[in-house]
Amino acid sequence: MLIPFLPLVSALFAGFGGRFIGARGSAYLTTSLIFITFFVSAFCFVNVGLVGESVVIKLGNWISCGLFEISWGFLFDPLSISVICVVSGVSSLVHLYSIGYMSEDPHRPRFIAYLSLFTFFMVILVTADNLVQIFLGWEGIGLTS
Repeated sequence: MLIPFLPLVSALFAGFGGRFIGARGSAYLTTSLIFITFFVSAFCFVNVGLVGESVVIKLGNWISCGLFEISWGFLFDPLSISVICVVSGVSSLVHLYSIGYMSEDPHRPRFIAYLSLFTFFMVILVTADNLVQIFLGWEGIGLTS
């Protein structure tokens, strides 16, 4: 469960705590959390991707109306975990590059927060186990872009 929620935590820290920890602190904190996401996803790739088994994590019901039921959950199969490795790896390198590239920008914590939120929605899109959750991830990517 660290894979989808570490980018969200990093976005919240940079977005709401950027004034308290500063631009440099928020950049380093979010970059380190995204790198941790990459290492956790690489560990999961070894355990899930190479074995070939799928792991489904159901968090609870999201929409329930008669026989129509949509649950909030995550699907980790070999394809999704390999895409998560690519997404978190590229995102961690983009975060690392943004530390130097955005060094003179006064609104760096906001940019870093949006970048982490983009990574969160990308992971939500890749690990979705239903079409509504895929739509949420897709629209979140469009919103943060």
